[in-house]
Amino acid sequence: MDWPLRRLFLLRRLKRWGFASLLLLVVLLATHEWWLGVVSLPRALFEPPLPSVEIVDCTGLPLREVPEGKPPFTRWVGIRQIPPLLVEAIIAAEDKRFRWHHGVDWRATLRAAYDYARCGRVLSGASTITQKLIKLSEPRPRTLWTKLSEALQAMRLEQVWSKERILEEYLNRLDYGSFTRGTAEAAAFYFGKTVRDLSPAEAAFLAGLPQAPARFNPLQHMERACKRQQWVLDRMFENHFLARAEYDRAVHEPIQLWKTRRPFAAPQFVDLLAEQKPDFAAQGGQVQTTLDLRLNRFAEKALHANLRRIHNQDAQNGAVVVIENRTGNILALAGSEDYFDLQHGQINSAWAPRSSGSTLKPFIYLLAFEQGATPASIVPDLPAEFANVTGVFEPVNDNHRTYGPMRYRLALGNSLNISAVKVLASVGGAPTLKDTLQKCGVGTLVREAEFYGLGFAIGDAEVRLLELANAYACLARLGTYKPFNLQPTGITSKENNGRQVFASDTAYLLADVLSDPAARALALGPDSYLDFTFPVACKTGTSSDFRDSWAIGYTPEFTVGVWVGSFNGFPMQSVSDVTAATPILHDIFEHLHSDYGTTWYRQPATIVEKFIDPLTGKLVATERPGAVREKFLAQALPPRESPSDYDTNGRVLLPQEYAKWMRSADNWLGQRIDLAERPGLQVISPVPGTVFFIDPNVPAQDRRVRLQALGAKLEWKSDTLPVVEDGSETFTLLKEGTHRFTVRESETGQVRETWIEVKGL
Repeated sequence: MDWPLRRLFLLRRLKRWGFASLLLLVVLLATHEWWLGVVSLPRALFEPPLPSVEIVDCTGLPLREVPEGKPPFTRWVGIRQIPPLLVEAIIAAEDKRFRWHHGVDWRATLRAAYDYARCGRVLSGASTITQKLIKLSEPRPRTLWTKLSEALQAMRLEQVWSKERILEEYLNRLDYGSFTRGTAEAAAFYFGKTVRDLSPAEAAFLAGLPQAPARFNPLQHMERACKRQQWVLDRMFENHFLARAEYDRAVHEPIQLWKTRRPFAAPQFVDLLAEQKPDFAAQGGQVQTTLDLRLNRFAEKALHANLRRIHNQDAQNGAVVVIENRTGNILALAGSEDYFDLQHGQINSAWAPRSSGSTLKPFIYLLAFEQGATPASIVPDLPAEFANVTGVFEPVNDNHRTYGPMRYRLALGNSLNISAVKVLASVGGAPTLKDTLQKCGVGTLVREAEFYGLGFAIGDAEVRLLELANAYACLARLGTYKPFNLQPTGITSKENNGRQVFASDTAYLLADVLSDPAARALALGPDSYLDFTFPVACKTGTSSDFRDSWAIGYTPEFTVGVWVGSFNGFPMQSVSDVTAATPILHDIFEHLHSDYGTTWYRQPATIVEKFIDPLTGKLVATERPGAVREKFLAQALPPRESPSDYDTNGRVLLPQEYAKWMRSADNWLGQRIDLAERPGLQVISPVPGTVFFIDPNVPAQDRRVRLQALGAKLEWKSDTLPVVEDGSETFTLLKEGTHRFTVRESETGQVRETWIEVKGL
């Protein structure tokens, strides 16, 4: 372009900018006092951004920072908490005449206008801190009239706010990149410090970023950010904000960014807190939780290490919960092995309903103790059939063996399925157990009790690990239920004092059984992961399809729950509660004992110890060979032994229902037992009222049901169904309808009846 043409363009720019500037100056001078009084300020200026919520553990260690709504993250800080050096760095970088102008820096404005007219582009900014505060609070398209409006509003703001107030608002609204707003948030994010702890070099570094947060982002453009810092330091020195010695130190100080960035610890716990208490952000800038981060990290490591050991056996995931029994506070919650696993990492396994396995059995036996049974009560661990809404239920033990006469202590300790089902039937069945578990805070039992039936005892219900562990915490408090807490509450509140669900002395008996290594020796052997050098009440469980492995334990101080399993629909291979969940439980309790300390319960005055015969459960007159010591409620002692309990050789006489078992390979008692006189004819199967459903795809000749009774030379009859003899077995072939059977013992003439109902699918 030749010089005359260039000159013409220059004159036009100068004319335009000169006219606009002159117009602005005339308007402002002529109407300064009156016009500024009616200038409206942006509403957002008086609605500062809500600070992010900092979630911390019980000791104040950060877990996560949560923005109010969407990012950016904000942390508000008062001007008196911001060190003067940082304030001066911002002023040096943004507006060196801030303390003297009244909202508009006219010298800078005229210089910027001249530079633009001369070069055709913006060479330097002229906006003051006050104008930038207006722009931050109400972003608008960048036009000449926008700048004029912001100038007027800045002058008005200087009339109503002090310089100190303007600085505070500005420093808390500045954009520092990486979803970071405000000086305090920037200091925490980039340096892991409070603003008070920033060095002059760090203060200058932060002061240089807001001019262009993306271009100077130190996480991506560290060299640019450092050059900008040098420029700010030079300005601070030129403006006498830094002495020579301070300037020299700051120039040579290396910038070390904080590697941790924003904290993201205990992710499943924090997610659960947000889900359970969506209004927790209203509590203020910092939310304290019950979590012990140090303990949680140990739990995560124990979970990870043990899952690695069995990962190739389809044990894909796991969860750990640690509860402080005194308060109900959740001290640790690891909901998955890897939160960032794309498939299942963000499924909170501590809150996902899973098949309960054998974990509900302690509650069944405790109900029995409450109804007068004792750890010495005998349950016949023998094959049995039970009627339920879907037909016949025939429980089996995990190893498909039966154990004959079993004391409740041994039946629970060895987690025998048949025994647990029989004990559940004796205490009121599924309705009683469901009601009890709901009183203990288990919230997943939403179906009618009949749906669960007696299979309730062995895993026909789903539970959450956290709720299950808290139900065990009720046992650990000797019968007192308290809700679990994710945030600390006053332990003096009425709700947190708890409510009594079980008697304390019967709960003590249960704890004594669950902490007895000898009681579980039949199933686990003499040396297992449930053996400790200090007392721990423990229970394990495995779902029938081997997709779930559980281990729960407690001391007076802590309850620990562990789940290991898979969400891929496949059962774990060669994995059980003993090899999957139990090692994790062991590691955590060893850590709790050594680092936090554990104790055991003092025996209540209502508990007495007596010697019993282990096969009858009855009191013996004196301590003698074979007798064992057992604990009882003083007011609920078993009867004393009598001569009729033994034959002439001292063998224990068992009822006729044990006859078949005594002849089987499962008989582990050998010559210590014999049969008593027959009590009379008894129907074993089918149980009266059993409902059978016929699958139309099953051939008629295969629709069989066994007919069983205790007696000799039996004759079965039915008017509506055929009775078929097949060797040693008698059975009937089903068809729809209601059918009655009679069985007669030919030697005695005794007759018994039973009936069934058969329905089509």
